[in-house]
Amino acid sequence: MSRISELIQELCPDGVEYRQLGALSLVIMGQSPEGKYYNKEGRGKPFYQGKKDFGKKYLDKATTWTSKITKEAVRGDILMSVRAPVGSVNYTAESICIGRGLAAIRVGILLKNDFLFYYLQDNEDRINGTSGAVFDSISKVQIESLSIPIPPLEIQEEIVKILDNFTKLEAELEAELEAELEARKKQYEYYLEKLIIPEEVNGKWLLNGEETQWKKFGEVGELIRGNGLQKKDFTEHGMGCIHYGQIYTYYNTYAFKTKSFVSFELGNKLRKVQTGDLIIATTSENVEDVCKAVAWLGESAIVTSGHATILKHHQNPKYLAYYCQTKMFASEKRKYARGTKVIEISNNDLAKITVPVPSLSEQERIVSILDKFNSLVNDISIGLPAEIEARRKQYEYYRGKLLSFREKNYEQS
Repeated sequence: MSRISELIQELCPDGVEYRQLGALSLVIMGQSPEGKYYNKEGRGKPFYQGKKDFGKKYLDKATTWTSKITKEAVRGDILMSVRAPVGSVNYTAESICIGRGLAAIRVGILLKNDFLFYYLQDNEDRINGTSGAVFDSISKVQIESLSIPIPPLEIQEEIVKILDNFTKLEAELEAELEAELEARKKQYEYYLEKLIIPEEVNGKWLLNGEETQWKKFGEVGELIRGNGLQKKDFTEHGMGCIHYGQIYTYYNTYAFKTKSFVSFELGNKLRKVQTGDLIIATTSENVEDVCKAVAWLGESAIVTSGHATILKHHQNPKYLAYYCQTKMFASEKRKYARGTKVIEISNNDLAKITVPVPSLSEQERIVSILDKFNSLVNDISIGLPAEIEARRKQYEYYRGKLLSFREKNYEQS
């Protein structure tokens, strides 16, 4: 930072000029050809549509090509997502065609390419909410009107050098942490299977030395389908609720609080999830996710949606939720999964899936071990995920400090 400060004091002590991006670069909006020109066999030019094609810094490998050349980006152009999420940037390493979800920015002589890339990356949130609200899309005029600082090229080069080194170190550290996280996940999965799935010895099923019974879910407890809850019913306060989609996207193995609420008036009309009940999502887009379960451990009763089933039982709720993550359970549910685009398992079929049921004391012992691995791997507030997030925030903080400039006041100069 001291070298940058020295350069600023020497080269632009009165501040840095800001100009609109349109005066500093060429902005090319993407255009999508008709569907008949697309192919997945590598014929023609690689075609990219939007942010879904982005890797970490460069584009991911093309999966679509076009035989009709429309709008092109060349090697080194900065690509910006112009549809939600707006403002994400990336580079292109080759000449490509870009669709309506992207714009290509080709810089002029006053800006270093990497400097503009880092600046736009640092200001993604501001671009996404330029008018005080999150855009569904951004126009060419809006992109061209973005205000960009133009420090002397020597300063730009020094900032890029620092951020390149920082990015490299951050990437190396993040790779190490992600490798460690992956190792911990495998360790967790190993103990999950080892602790919960019993072994057959001389005609008996033994779980950690204790004889264990296999029971069907329909024998373990009562399966009750949720009802009448839709996302449009969410309120800021009221009775807690868990929508089936949130079981996939938000909740882990168990929960003490809900993300969403419904009015007490509606909640009182719906079937209740009591403390200790298991909520099982019985509808999904794929067979891998269907029947993901979360144990409700909050103090108050809540409600859930019609694409979820409530299991009322007298077992350890966490133990049952952990069992629903095992390979054995995955193999069992595949037998009963129905559908193609939407996968569902009925309550009648869910009731047929078997589960090993050791003593409550053994269930508690298993849960105490798995909770430790679960927290380390999945809890964003502790463990490795939090460390990875901390590294990212540290990088973003220093990037922001380096790319903040006092604007030159021409009236005073």
